Amino acid sequence: MRIEGYLPHVGRATKGGSLPYNSSNGNGAKAPLVTIDFPDAPVQRVPAWKSVLDITCILFALPIWLPLMILLMMVTRLASPGPIFYRQKRVGLGGRHFSIWKIRTMKVSAETQTHEHYFQELMRVDRPMIKLDAYGDPRLAPFGRFLRASGLDELPQIFNVLCGEMSLVGPRPCTPNEFAHYELWQRERVNGLPGLTGYWQVNGKNKTTFNEMIVMDLFYLKNISILLDLKIMLKTCAVIAAELVESRLPTQHNRQDGAPASPAPILQTLVGSAQKSPRSPTTILQA
Repeated sequence: MRIEGYLPHVGRATKGGSLPYNSSNGNGAKAPLVTIDFPDAPVQRVPAWKSVLDITCILFALPIWLPLMILLMMVTRLASPGPIFYRQKRVGLGGRHFSIWKIRTMKVSAETQTHEHYFQELMRVDRPMIKLDAYGDPRLAPFGRFLRASGLDELPQIFNVLCGEMSLVGPRPCTPNEFAHYELWQRERVNGLPGLTGYWQVNGKNKTTFNEMIVMDLFYLKNISILLDLKIMLKTCAVIAAELVESRLPTQHNRQDGAPASPAPILQTLVGSAQKSPRSPTTILQA
């Protein structure tokens, strides 16, 4: 399998940034392309029932998600100048690239290097993957914090599901730059269709480390079933409600302080506390 991606320190691809994926470093120069070859891993066949379940659930919930998406499009258009949607390249089944659609949650002029460096550190250290949003992010557009906390910015990816590029349940698709830094065992998470929600999202999410997320995704792929998918879908609603409540707490605290917290000290803390040897998959499974 051959994986291509642009170097993260000059590329502009982000995990939830405001700009679409491109290969420029922002100064008009072409970012260097990295190509990684590694032995092909056996790609797990997607169960036939998965697409049937996805389409059935999407059609059944059509009266809910379609008016909601139209409402969010109107709110985004009125609250923040710029495009409603943005497209970003991600890694899908078998390492193939595809483009996802999201509702824009950041200002058009927002810089993305802060998020890039932050996620690189989360991949390297053994710390919970807390979003920068939790500390107050001035790059967010109005209502952007709410959309990201609720996951409603991912709603347009229903069309990726209908196109067969994603499923309602599965590992979240990563960017090519992130995938280029995966170890061999971590790359096994692309042996199934990526999903809107998944086992990791309903079992800790921001309270887990990067390696723990990978292990949960691999556990799901090895134990995939209709019952498990249905349980994850049902539990997702409760998790979203809890995250919305938690997302309000930092905001209220920041208002009392008079200013939003800056994400920069969080980055410095992560860099300073990086561990030399992250936990192994075996250790995580035994925990």
